[in-house]
Amino acid sequence: MSRTLRVAAIHDISAFGRCSTTVVLPVLSAMGVQCCPLLTASLSAHTAFPASEHSTMLDLTGEMERIAAHWAELGVVFNAVYSGFLASEAQIEIIFRFYERFCTPDTFVLVDPVMGDHGKPYRTCTPALCQAMGRLASRANLITPNLTEAALLLKEPYASAPAGQAQAEEWLSRLSLDGRRSVVLTGLSFQSGIVGAGCLDAQSGQIDFAMVKREPAQFPGTGDLFASVLLGALLQGERLPDANRRAVNFVALCVRHTLAAGTPPVEGVDFEPLLGRLIQGLS
Repeated sequence: MSRTLRVAAIHDISAFGRCSTTVVLPVLSAMGVQCCPLLTASLSAHTAFPASEHSTMLDLTGEMERIAAHWAELGVVFNAVYSGFLASEAQIEIIFRFYERFCTPDTFVLVDPVMGDHGKPYRTCTPALCQAMGRLASRANLITPNLTEAALLLKEPYASAPAGQAQAEEWLSRLSLDGRRSVVLTGLSFQSGIVGAGCLDAQSGQIDFAMVKREPAQFPGTGDLFASVLLGALLQGERLPDANRRAVNFVALCVRHTLAAGTPPVEGVDFEPLLGRLIQGLS
Protein backbone atom coordinates (compact mmCIF):
# COMPACT_ATOMS: atom_id res chain seq x y z
CA MET A 1 0.00 0.00 0.00
CA SER A 2 1.31 3.43 -0.93
CA ARG A 3 2.27 5.66 1.98
CA THR A 4 0.31 8.46 0.31
CA LEU A 5 -3.41 8.43 1.00
CA ARG A 6 -4.87 8.41 -2.50
CA VAL A 7 -8.47 8.48 -3.74
CA ALA A 8 -9.84 7.86 -7.23
CA ALA A 9 -12.68 10.40 -7.47
CA ILE A 10 -15.15 9.48 -10.21
CA HIS A 11 -17.20 12.64 -10.76
CA ASP A 12 -18.13 15.23 -13.35
CA ILE A 13 -16.62 18.72 -13.24
CA SER A 14 -18.45 22.03 -13.58
CA ALA A 15 -16.40 25.00 -14.70
CA PHE A 16 -18.62 27.30 -12.65
CA GLY A 17 -20.61 26.53 -9.51
CA ARG A 18 -19.29 24.67 -6.49
CA CYS A 19 -20.08 20.98 -6.82
CA SER A 20 -18.62 17.59 -7.75
CA THR A 21 -14.88 17.70 -8.55
CA THR A 22 -14.42 21.42 -7.77
CA VAL A 23 -15.52 20.54 -4.21
CA VAL A 24 -14.11 17.02 -3.88
CA LEU A 25 -10.55 17.84 -4.92
CA PRO A 26 -9.84 20.83 -2.61
CA VAL A 27 -11.57 19.21 0.39
CA LEU A 28 -9.67 15.94 0.15
CA SER A 29 -6.42 17.82 -0.52
CA ALA A 30 -6.94 19.94 2.60
CA MET A 31 -7.46 16.73 4.58
CA GLY A 32 -4.12 15.29 3.44
CA VAL A 33 -5.44 13.03 0.68
CA GLN A 34 -4.24 12.96 -2.93
CA CYS A 35 -7.32 13.21 -5.14
CA CYS A 36 -7.05 11.65 -8.63
CA PRO A 37 -10.06 12.73 -10.72
CA LEU A 38 -11.57 10.27 -13.18
CA LEU A 39 -13.90 12.71 -14.91
CA THR A 40 -17.23 11.56 -16.27
CA ALA A 41 -18.23 14.83 -17.97
CA SER A 42 -17.23 18.48 -18.24
CA LEU A 43 -19.93 21.14 -17.91
CA SER A 44 -19.73 24.89 -18.44
CA ALA A 45 -21.74 25.36 -15.22
CA HIS A 46 -23.60 23.04 -12.89
CA THR A 47 -27.19 22.18 -13.71
CA ALA A 48 -28.79 24.37 -11.02
CA PHE A 49 -28.10 27.29 -13.37
CA PRO A 50 -30.69 27.84 -16.15
CA ALA A 51 -29.81 26.11 -19.40
CA SER A 52 -29.10 28.31 -22.41
CA GLU A 53 -27.87 28.01 -25.98
CA HIS A 54 -24.34 28.49 -24.64
CA SER A 55 -24.51 25.77 -21.97
CA THR A 56 -22.04 22.99 -22.70
CA MET A 57 -21.55 19.43 -21.56
CA LEU A 58 -18.78 17.20 -22.85
CA ASP A 59 -19.39 13.48 -22.20
CA LEU A 60 -16.08 11.88 -21.18
CA THR A 61 -17.25 8.26 -21.06
CA GLY A 62 -14.84 7.37 -23.85
CA GLU A 63 -11.86 8.69 -21.88
CA MET A 64 -12.58 6.85 -18.64
CA GLU A 65 -11.30 3.43 -19.75
CA ARG A 66 -8.19 4.94 -21.36
CA ILE A 67 -7.31 6.89 -18.22
CA ALA A 68 -7.82 3.78 -16.07
CA ALA A 69 -5.58 1.76 -18.40
CA HIS A 70 -2.81 4.36 -18.09
CA TRP A 71 -3.14 4.40 -14.30
CA ALA A 72 -2.80 0.61 -14.26
CA GLU A 73 0.30 0.87 -16.45
CA LEU A 74 1.75 3.36 -13.96
CA GLY A 75 1.02 1.03 -11.05
CA VAL A 76 -1.19 3.54 -9.24
CA VAL A 77 -2.63 2.24 -5.94
CA PHE A 78 -5.74 3.72 -4.34
CA ASN A 79 -6.79 3.69 -0.70
CA ALA A 80 -10.34 4.52 -1.73
CA VAL A 81 -12.60 4.83 -4.76
CA TYR A 82 -15.31 7.49 -4.46
CA SER A 83 -18.02 7.91 -7.10
CA GLY A 84 -20.82 10.46 -7.38
CA PHE A 85 -23.01 11.67 -10.24
CA LEU A 86 -22.93 9.36 -13.26
CA ALA A 87 -24.54 10.10 -16.58
CA SER A 88 -25.24 6.63 -17.92
CA GLU A 89 -25.34 2.90 -17.33
CA ALA A 90 -22.22 2.63 -19.49
CA GLN A 91 -20.27 4.63 -16.92
CA ILE A 92 -21.44 2.31 -14.16
CA GLU A 93 -20.14 -0.69 -16.09
CA ILE A 94 -16.81 1.11 -16.49
CA ILE A 95 -16.66 1.58 -12.71
CA PHE A 96 -17.26 -2.13 -12.15
CA ARG A 97 -14.27 -2.85 -14.37
CA PHE A 98 -12.31 -0.18 -12.48
CA TYR A 99 -13.05 -2.05 -9.23
CA GLU A 100 -11.77 -5.29 -10.77
CA ARG A 101 -8.56 -3.60 -11.85
CA PHE A 102 -7.74 -1.44 -8.81
CA CYS A 103 -9.62 -2.66 -5.74
CA THR A 104 -8.07 -5.00 -3.18
CA PRO A 105 -9.69 -6.14 0.08
CA ASP A 106 -8.12 -3.02 1.67
CA THR A 107 -9.58 -0.53 -0.82
CA PHE A 108 -12.43 1.49 0.68
CA VAL A 109 -15.33 2.01 -1.74
CA LEU A 110 -17.69 4.96 -1.23
CA VAL A 111 -20.69 5.29 -3.52
CA ASP A 112 -22.71 8.47 -3.31
CA PRO A 113 -25.73 7.23 -5.30
CA VAL A 114 -26.61 10.57 -6.90
CA MET A 115 -30.05 10.09 -8.43
CA GLY A 116 -32.34 12.88 -7.23
CA ASP A 117 -33.43 15.26 -4.49
CA HIS A 118 -36.54 16.79 -2.97
CA GLY A 119 -38.59 13.72 -3.83
CA LYS A 120 -37.84 13.61 -7.56
CA PRO A 121 -35.23 11.80 -9.66
CA TYR A 122 -32.96 13.99 -11.77
CA ARG A 123 -34.02 14.13 -15.42
CA THR A 124 -30.99 12.05 -16.43
CA CYS A 125 -31.83 9.30 -13.94
CA THR A 126 -33.89 6.79 -15.88
CA PRO A 127 -35.38 3.70 -14.20
CA ALA A 128 -32.61 1.62 -15.81
CA LEU A 129 -29.93 3.95 -14.44
CA CYS A 130 -31.51 3.81 -10.97
CA GLN A 131 -31.41 0.02 -11.09
CA ALA A 132 -27.77 0.04 -12.22
CA MET A 133 -26.90 2.52 -9.45
CA GLY A 134 -28.38 0.07 -6.97
CA ARG A 135 -26.05 -2.64 -8.29
CA LEU A 136 -23.09 -0.28 -7.98
CA ALA A 137 -24.07 0.62 -4.42
CA SER A 138 -24.17 -3.07 -3.52
CA ARG A 139 -20.38 -3.14 -4.06
CA ALA A 140 -19.71 -0.26 -1.66
CA ASN A 141 -18.31 -0.28 1.84
CA LEU A 142 -20.28 2.93 2.46
CA ILE A 143 -23.16 4.67 0.72
CA THR A 144 -24.35 8.25 1.38
CA PRO A 145 -27.88 8.66 -0.04
CA ASN A 146 -30.20 11.54 0.69
CA LEU A 147 -33.84 10.73 1.45
CA THR A 148 -34.87 10.73 -2.23
CA GLU A 149 -32.06 8.38 -3.19
CA ALA A 150 -32.73 6.14 -0.20
CA ALA A 151 -36.36 5.83 -1.27
CA LEU A 152 -35.24 4.89 -4.79
CA LEU A 153 -32.79 2.28 -3.48
CA LEU A 154 -35.44 0.79 -1.18
CA LYS A 155 -38.19 1.09 -3.84
CA GLU A 156 -40.29 3.06 -1.38
CA PRO A 157 -42.42 6.14 -2.10
CA TYR A 158 -40.73 9.35 -1.05
CA ALA A 159 -43.78 10.19 1.05
CA SER A 160 -42.83 7.36 3.40
CA ALA A 161 -39.37 8.84 4.14
CA PRO A 162 -38.49 8.83 7.85
CA ALA A 163 -39.99 11.61 9.96
CA GLY A 164 -38.77 10.16 13.25
CA GLN A 165 -35.72 8.43 14.66
CA ALA A 166 -37.22 4.94 14.86
CA GLN A 167 -38.15 4.93 11.17
CA ALA A 168 -34.74 6.39 10.26
CA GLU A 169 -33.08 3.51 12.10
CA GLU A 170 -35.25 1.06 10.16
CA TRP A 171 -34.24 2.61 6.83
CA LEU A 172 -30.57 2.64 7.84
CA SER A 173 -30.77 -1.05 8.68
CA ARG A 174 -32.45 -1.93 5.39
CA LEU A 175 -30.00 0.19 3.39
CA SER A 176 -27.09 -1.60 5.09
CA LEU A 177 -28.14 -4.90 3.47
CA ASP A 178 -28.28 -6.66 6.84
CA GLY A 179 -25.08 -5.02 8.02
CA ARG A 180 -22.96 -5.79 4.95
CA ARG A 181 -22.19 -2.12 4.29
CA SER A 182 -22.16 1.13 6.24
CA VAL A 183 -24.72 3.84 5.49
CA VAL A 184 -25.01 7.56 6.06
CA LEU A 185 -28.51 8.90 5.39
CA THR A 186 -28.56 12.68 4.88
CA GLY A 187 -31.35 15.24 5.01
CA LEU A 188 -33.01 13.82 8.13
CA SER A 189 -35.24 16.08 10.20
CA PHE A 190 -37.13 14.92 13.28
CA GLN A 191 -38.35 18.35 14.38
CA SER A 192 -38.90 21.76 12.85
CA GLY A 193 -35.74 23.78 12.30
CA ILE A 194 -33.35 20.86 12.76
CA VAL A 195 -31.60 18.82 10.05
CA GLY A 196 -28.74 16.35 9.88
CA ALA A 197 -27.61 12.84 9.04
CA GLY A 198 -27.81 9.39 10.57
CA CYS A 199 -25.23 6.65 10.18
CA LEU A 200 -25.02 2.91 10.64
CA ASP A 201 -21.51 1.51 11.10
CA ALA A 202 -21.35 -1.99 9.59
CA GLN A 203 -18.36 -2.96 11.74
CA SER A 204 -19.93 -2.14 15.12
CA GLY A 205 -23.62 -2.12 14.23
CA GLN A 206 -23.83 1.28 15.96
CA ILE A 207 -26.42 3.82 14.79
CA ASP A 208 -25.78 7.48 15.50
CA PHE A 209 -27.31 10.84 14.53
CA ALA A 210 -25.72 14.27 14.10
CA MET A 211 -28.14 17.20 13.91
CA VAL A 212 -27.74 20.97 13.48
CA LYS A 213 -29.93 24.03 13.05
CA ARG A 214 -31.56 24.23 9.62
CA GLU A 215 -30.71 27.46 7.79
CA PRO A 216 -33.24 29.22 5.49
CA ALA A 217 -31.62 28.36 2.15
CA GLN A 218 -30.88 25.49 -0.24
CA PHE A 219 -27.44 25.13 -1.81
CA PRO A 220 -26.35 22.81 -4.63
CA GLY A 221 -23.20 20.80 -4.01
CA THR A 222 -23.63 20.31 -0.26
CA GLY A 223 -23.95 16.54 -0.77
CA ASP A 224 -20.55 16.50 -2.48
CA LEU A 225 -19.09 18.62 0.31
CA PHE A 226 -20.56 16.34 2.98
CA ALA A 227 -19.36 13.08 1.42
CA SER A 228 -15.87 14.47 0.76
CA VAL A 229 -15.39 15.59 4.37
CA LEU A 230 -16.80 12.26 5.55
CA LEU A 231 -14.36 10.27 3.42
CA GLY A 232 -11.41 12.44 4.38
CA ALA A 233 -12.18 11.95 8.06
CA LEU A 234 -12.51 8.18 7.64
CA LEU A 235 -9.16 8.01 5.84
CA GLN A 236 -7.65 9.98 8.72
CA GLY A 237 -8.76 7.11 10.98
CA GLU A 238 -11.93 8.56 12.51
CA ARG A 239 -14.84 6.31 13.44
CA LEU A 240 -17.93 6.66 11.26
CA PRO A 241 -20.08 8.40 13.91
CA ASP A 242 -17.31 10.95 14.51
CA ALA A 243 -16.73 11.44 10.77
CA ASN A 244 -20.48 11.89 10.24
CA ARG A 245 -20.65 14.54 12.96
CA ARG A 246 -17.61 16.30 11.53
CA ALA A 247 -19.15 16.40 8.04
CA VAL A 248 -22.53 17.65 9.30
CA ASN A 249 -20.88 20.39 11.36
CA PHE A 250 -18.59 21.50 8.53
CA VAL A 251 -21.43 21.77 6.01
CA ALA A 252 -23.46 23.77 8.54
CA LEU A 253 -20.48 26.07 9.13
CA CYS A 254 -20.08 26.65 5.39
CA VAL A 255 -23.79 27.37 4.96
CA ARG A 256 -23.73 29.97 7.76
CA HIS A 257 -20.61 31.56 6.30
CA THR A 258 -22.17 31.71 2.83
CA LEU A 259 -25.37 33.32 4.09
CA ALA A 260 -23.37 35.90 6.04
CA ALA A 261 -21.23 36.65 2.97
CA GLY A 262 -24.29 37.13 0.77
CA THR A 263 -23.08 34.70 -1.88
CA PRO A 264 -25.93 33.68 -4.23
CA PRO A 265 -27.09 30.20 -3.15
CA VAL A 266 -27.09 28.92 -6.74
CA GLU A 267 -23.28 29.22 -6.76
CA GLY A 268 -23.00 26.70 -3.92
CA VAL A 269 -21.49 27.12 -0.48
CA ASP A 270 -18.49 29.42 -0.03
CA PHE A 271 -16.31 26.75 1.57
CA GLU A 272 -12.84 27.77 0.39
CA PRO A 273 -12.08 30.24 3.22
CA LEU A 274 -12.93 27.51 5.73
CA LEU A 275 -10.71 24.71 4.44
CA GLY A 276 -8.24 25.42 7.21
CA ARG A 277 -10.82 24.18 9.69
CA LEU A 278 -10.56 20.74 8.09
CA ILE A 279 -6.83 20.72 8.68
CA GLN A 280 -7.29 21.71 12.30
CA GLY A 281 -10.25 19.39 12.82
CA LEU A 282 -13.82 20.40 13.58
CA SER A 283 -15.74 19.14 16.57
